[in-house]
Order: sequence, then C-alpha cells, then structure tokens
Amino acid sequence: MSMSNLNTTHHFDVVIVGSGGAGLSLALSLPDHFNIAVLAKSTLTDASTFYAQGGVAAVLDETDSIEQHIDDTMIAGAQLCEIDAVKQTVEGGKPSVDFLLKQGVQFTLNEQEQLHLTREGGHSQRRIIHAADATGRAISTTLVKRAQEKKNITIFENYIAIDLITSQKLGLKAQDNRALGLYALEEKTEKVHTFLAPSTALACGGAMKAYLYTSNPDIATGDGIAMAYRAGCRVANMEFNQFHPTCLYHPQARSFLITEAMRGEGAYLRLPDGERFMLRFDERAELAPRDIVARAIDYEIKRLGIRHVWLDITHKPAEFVKEHFPTLYARLLELGIDITTEMIPVVPAAHYTCGGVMVDENSQTDLEGLYAIGETSYTGLHGANRMASNSLLECFVYGMNAAEHIKSQFNSAYVSPDVPAWDDSQVMNPDEDVVILQNWDELRQTMWNYVGIVRTTKRLERALHRIEMLKREITEYYQDYQVSKNLIELRNLVLVSEMIVRCAMERKESRGLHFTLDYPELSDELRKTVLAPPNFKVETPLVNIKTFVN
Repeated sequence: MSMSNLNTTHHFDVVIVGSGGAGLSLALSLPDHFNIAVLAKSTLTDASTFYAQGGVAAVLDETDSIEQHIDDTMIAGAQLCEIDAVKQTVEGGKPSVDFLLKQGVQFTLNEQEQLHLTREGGHSQRRIIHAADATGRAISTTLVKRAQEKKNITIFENYIAIDLITSQKLGLKAQDNRALGLYALEEKTEKVHTFLAPSTALACGGAMKAYLYTSNPDIATGDGIAMAYRAGCRVANMEFNQFHPTCLYHPQARSFLITEAMRGEGAYLRLPDGERFMLRFDERAELAPRDIVARAIDYEIKRLGIRHVWLDITHKPAEFVKEHFPTLYARLLELGIDITTEMIPVVPAAHYTCGGVMVDENSQTDLEGLYAIGETSYTGLHGANRMASNSLLECFVYGMNAAEHIKSQFNSAYVSPDVPAWDDSQVMNPDEDVVILQNWDELRQTMWNYVGIVRTTKRLERALHRIEMLKREITEYYQDYQVSKNLIELRNLVLVSEMIVRCAMERKESRGLHFTLDYPELSDELRKTVLAPPNFKVETPLVNIKTFVN
C-alpha cells in the first residue's frame, strides 16, 4: 500500500453506514472491545429516526397481548407480512423498550409515573410509548450522545457511501463472495476513503426522496438498497411505498409531518365544506391504516380538484392539544396556524419504504459479512403496508439481533485483503451539475405522476421507459466525471426507482399500498416480489406457506 493511501484507508471490526435508530442500536449493542466506525451522510442526527413523531409499538399493558399485536400487524400488512418476522419483532417489544430506557431515553409518563401509552392507526390497543410528539428526536439525540461517549466508536460525519467492496469485485476466486467494506466520499475534502472490516452494516434509511413530495429528510436516497443490490443481494417488495396521509401543505414547510397520533387522539379529516369524509371509506374512519387514509385523501383531492384536505383537532380542549402536541403546536404557530382554533392543511407524501434488502432473523443479507437494518432492509415485518410505530421497534429488535450475530461470528484472526484505493485519475470534474439536478427533478416528477398512490400498467410502462433513459445518461456521467454527493444519490435513486416500477409491474393485484386500477381485486395467493441481481430476474414466491399447511 502506498503511503499516500494510509490516511484514507481505515480498518475496523464493524463498519456501520447510517446513524439513525437502526445503526446506533447496533453500535451500542456490540461489545466495548469492538472497534466500530459509524458513517453518517450528514450530521449524526440527520436521520429519519430524528423526525419520527409517533413512537415505539410494544406490548406493555396487561389488557394487551403479543397475539393482538401480531394480529393487528397482519391485518395492516394485508396478510402479506411474514409471520415469523412479525412474531420476532413483537416479542422483542419489551427488550427494545428496556434497551432505550437503559440508554436514558426520556419517555412521557402518566399520572402513576408509568410509561404513557397512546394509540395509532391500525392498533387495537394503546401500545405506543412516546416522548410527547417528538419521540424520534428524544431517541436520536440520546443514542447519539451515548455513541459519542463510547471510546470504541469512531464517528465519520458527512461521509457518503459510494459502493460496497466485495471479494468477487476484487476477483478473489479462492473464497466465496463476501463483503469486505466500502468506499465513501468525504464531502469536505472530496476525497474517497476506503473502510475495511469483516462486518459491514447498511442502516441508511429508505428511498422516498424518489418522490416529489416526501416527509423524509434529504438523506433518504436508497443508498443501502442500491449498494446491496449492486453487490449481489436480493431485494423484495419494493412496490409497497407508504404515503403518510398527513403532511403539512405549506410553502415554507413542505416536508413537515403531522403525526399519526393526532388522529389517534381524536382529530378529524375534513373537506373544505366541513364534511368528515373518512366515514364514507372505512368504518374505522381516521384510525384506518395509512394506505386507506392516504388513498381516500388522494381520491377526494382529485375528485374535487383541491390541493389539500383539512385535519381538525379544534373540538378538543386547547390545554389537551398543547400538552399532547407541544412540538407541533409551537412549529405550526410559527407558520401562522393555531391548531387549537384552526384546521391544518394536509396532503399525502411519500413516507416509508416497506421493501428493501432481504435479510434473515439476524439482519444478515445474501452476502457474507453484510447486514441490513431498519428501513434499508426487508425483514418481512411490514408486508403490504407498515403499521404505525412498528418501524422504530424493528430497528431495535434487528439492530440488537445483528449485534449478537456479529459477536458470535467474530474471528480475531481475520485479515482484510489488499484493496486498491479509489482511482479517479482518468475522470473529469463535472462542469454541468445542472444536468444532474435536471435528471433528479425529472425522476422525482416521473415517480410522483406515474408510480404514486394509484397506479396503472400504462403509467408504470411510461415510468420505466423514462427511468431507463435516465439510467443510461447517469451511467455515462458516473464513468466520466468525478464522483459527487449529487451524482451518487441520483445513481442510487434511479436504480431504486427502477426496482419499485419492476416490482409494481409484477404484482397483478391491489394489496395494501399497491393499488392499481388494472387489477383492483386481491389475488387468492400471497406472494412477495423478489428481485435477484444482476438482470432484475423477478420471482414471486408464496408467503407464509407453513401457516396454510395442516
């Protein structure tokens, strides 16, 4: 290795990409003698977890049960959830809460000084622990603080993962294909660093920046899903993209989410004439699962030619509203909306990627040494629709499981092979960043118009045609120009958008979050949509077969 590479090549026991609930729960669950790297694309708290307003679903009350939580999840996921994954996640509820309390997360307590439980859409019981209406912020800031205190965790902020390094890519024929680490771009210096480790974990969120309107932070560009796929991992159920029904419609706060808990505590959805319209769509009204609520709002917006609907909690006492939703109350007041006396303009926005990289119960992917956790992964938990507050729970359950598995597999004699440094000696500086931004806008517009809440085969074909054109352009750029954050993200988003479209085209039914006018009925069979590299070979294996066998 040349001396010039020494400061850009890093050796660790575990490299974790992402600093949200999934990545940090893994980092904090590993033994203290492990040398761990945590890469954050932006600042440590700039992760989807930080923005989560709801909470963590867990069975903590004697009137509730594991069975009820499993049933609620299966119903919300339109029966496509994989039962083993649901059981594992739900049973991990109490250990996850214990883990968070041990880290020092301050949850809201009731009058008896016990954890206060709220209720959200799809849940038959109050089982959501929360920190007022900013649970994600409380979890994120606490876990970040704990990680910063740990001597064995090195933090790399503003590092953008480019691609995984695998033995196959290096041409190492003598061993089975495995993950060896990754290349990442340091944004400040524009240098590419090499991170090597026997275990690499992708915990870098979902891909909802593929859509024009989203509640997600800017980091959600599908990096982990795209990198794992390019490295040879299977990906599943990418057609199921959850649109959160209630994102604030406001020119100064396009990505601001209005928590599900507001409907859980009695808020109504209304049309401009004051009609509480959800009663026409579902007997559960505002507490129906998100796909039903989002589709109903989308339908009414298109039917009436309006830009948004209204969320109304003005019938509740002002003190109740301020106590339960202090963050929302203060933020909306800044924007000129007093939620105790005025209704909130809301619109659906892309919110959560239900599909992702296929993993087992230990978060292990198809590639040895590579793990995927949180929104990057497909565990089988969410099925055709994620139930509120199950996702944070999934982060902690699978983060802790991954830690146990990495620990059990650890070989102190492991030596990283020689890996070449990133070579950009033949590339040019992009003098046309405008082209990248144009492609980005075009992609997000295409996805919003053709692959949104309601789909048709024709729209999907049009979307695929445009994505393939964009893909060719970006491949050319990627080869010829110096790598940049915008280019990396665009490359990943285009690939993930293609996955979404190809999975959607394979599903000849309407189920959960995938609603197509060409196939409005449910199929008799429960199948997941699996994409296998390198040529998007599509398989549709049956789900939960064991449960149907006597």
